[in-house]
Amino acid sequence: MIIKAARRTDNLKEYYFSVKLKDVRALQDAGNDVINLGIGSPDLTPSPQTIQTLIASASRPDSHGYQPYKGTAAFRKAIAGWYERVYHVSLDPETQILPLIGSKEGITHISLAFLDHGDEVLIPELGYPSYRSVSEMVGAKVLTYPLVEEENYQPDWNFLQNTDLSRVKLMWINYPHMPTGAPPGRALFGKLVAFARKKKILLCHDNPYSLVLNESDPISLLSVPGSHEVVLELNSMSKSHNMAGWRIGWLGGAQEYIDTVVKIKSNVDSGMFLPVQEAAATALQNSVEWHRERNAVYAGRRELVFQILDGLKCTYRRDQQGLFLWAKVPEAVSSVEKLVDYLLHQHRVFITPGFIFGEPGNRFIRLSLCTPENRLRQVIQRLENLKFSDLTL
Repeated sequence: MIIKAARRTDNLKEYYFSVKLKDVRALQDAGNDVINLGIGSPDLTPSPQTIQTLIASASRPDSHGYQPYKGTAAFRKAIAGWYERVYHVSLDPETQILPLIGSKEGITHISLAFLDHGDEVLIPELGYPSYRSVSEMVGAKVLTYPLVEEENYQPDWNFLQNTDLSRVKLMWINYPHMPTGAPPGRALFGKLVAFARKKKILLCHDNPYSLVLNESDPISLLSVPGSHEVVLELNSMSKSHNMAGWRIGWLGGAQEYIDTVVKIKSNVDSGMFLPVQEAAATALQNSVEWHRERNAVYAGRRELVFQILDGLKCTYRRDQQGLFLWAKVPEAVSSVEKLVDYLLHQHRVFITPGFIFGEPGNRFIRLSLCTPENRLRQVIQRLENLKFSDLTL
């Protein structure tokens, strides 16, 4: 390069999957059949009505121009109706909803909108890596808060109560939790809102998994009384509607927060493709039965992934929600990183190491449910002759 990169890139690493999938592709290009259990990209399709709407809209000559920065009124209205039906939360589609090009865009826009250099932000010790990387990219100071494994990964309230949080502006939370699959709860959400109101911290809740393998009613943090003063909630259609590649989600919250984020977003993009918005509005009308059938597929796959984890001598909870299973490797495994490489190169199976989500994940792995049952059975067969002594590495 003829110029020096910005200082913000000095400690910014390329996203783990961006790097590791190069290894996977190299093996595949060499003729190896690699089964990828690492990525949460749904292999199931959107509803037929969603596809039909996309085709019809894209066929119209007036569908290809720039779109409003805040999305179309029809799409925002569809989101508001969905929130009312699913979460029993009322949002004004004109002022309290902002469509996004996926949740990752929202994480960046929120951080740019509310964090100045040197501001502090609370990040869970296990969580989506972008919470940390984006916070650091905008010059904020990250404070990592512990999650208590014995309490199914709820925040460590003793830590939060006994730490100086006077410079903290944002707190990232995510329930159902990724990567651990820990479920949400109204008691937990009520406690979080009360904490945020007392400390004057904006809670940023990332909520893409609430409809996936959830045995109870889905919960929005915005359903808690008093939450609108202290909550912004991200949601996405990637996991819940099999639309990961469509890059479509939204942000919900009080008008003052939404208007602030729009200042950033309107300087970065020009709105989503109209046929995508119209098809997404159709997808939000998917029936309860459609969601039930999707979850039945994932439930069947989950039983096979349990078998894979049993074969690896892992321990895990069976009540996890979302698209992944989180499991602790046996003590005999000296290194999760070596285990991941061993399974990839010796058995052509790719899994995700837990350490990419934070240091407490050093003894854990994460497996995706986005793989058909026949391929999961192939994994079981490939690992049948695996000797436990091989895992000592």
